[in-house]
Amino acid sequence: MQIEKSWRQPLAEAFKKESYSQLMQFLQSELDQKQVFYPSPSQLFEAFKLTPFQNVKVVLLGQDPYHGAGQAHGLSFSVNEGVAFPPSLRNIFKALQYDFTNYQIPLFGNLSAWATQGVLLLNATLSVRANAAGSHQKKGWEEFTDAVISSLSNEKENIVFLLWGNYAQSKIHLIDSSKHLILQAPHPSPLSAHRGFISCKHFSQCNTYLVSNRIEPITW
Repeated sequence: MQIEKSWRQPLAEAFKKESYSQLMQFLQSELDQKQVFYPSPSQLFEAFKLTPFQNVKVVLLGQDPYHGAGQAHGLSFSVNEGVAFPPSLRNIFKALQYDFTNYQIPLFGNLSAWATQGVLLLNATLSVRANAAGSHQKKGWEEFTDAVISSLSNEKENIVFLLWGNYAQSKIHLIDSSKHLILQAPHPSPLSAHRGFISCKHFSQCNTYLVSNRIEPITW
C-alpha cells in the first residue's frame, strides 16, 4: 500500500496524522478478519501511480469505489475491462457525446488513458467493503483525500477541478479559485444526470482552459 514517490513530500503531513494511522489500522483489521474490500490493497493508490503529482492537470472527484466484484481498480468512475458500464459512467460517456459530436463511446470503461494524461481520478474514500456501499467512509480516508486536494490547490496552478454532485461540491472550500478552474454540475447518476449533467460540456471547457494556459489538452 505504498503511494507513488512524487506524492510523498506533498502529503508528508497527511501521513503523520493520527487519522491516517487509524485508517491503516482499520484496513489491517479488515484484512485480519478476512473481509473482502475493493479495490485490492495493491490498487488503493492506483490513481496516484498513474498520475504523479507533477503531471496533474485535472482532478475528477468521486465519492466511493464501486462495491461489486471486479469493478473497482483504484480510479474514480472507472471499471476494469470486461465489466459492464455502471450507470454513472454510461452518463459520462453520453455527456462526452453531447460535448464532442464525433466522440465514439469506447468498448470498455477503464479510464486509465485519462489518468496517464494527467486526470487524477480521485475518490474521497479509497476503499469499500464488498457489497456494502459507504462502509469505509469516516475511517480516515476523507481527511487524507482532503489533504490531496489542498496540496494540489496550494502547490500547483491551472488545474481543472471537476466537481459533480453535492458531495464533490462540498470540497470547493479546499480549492483556490484564483489559481484554478472549478467546474460544477449535477452528479452523473441516473437520479440527477438529466438536471444538466449531460449537457454540461465540462470536457471541452476543461480543454479550452488548459490550452489557454499552454497545457496539453486531454484526449477524452
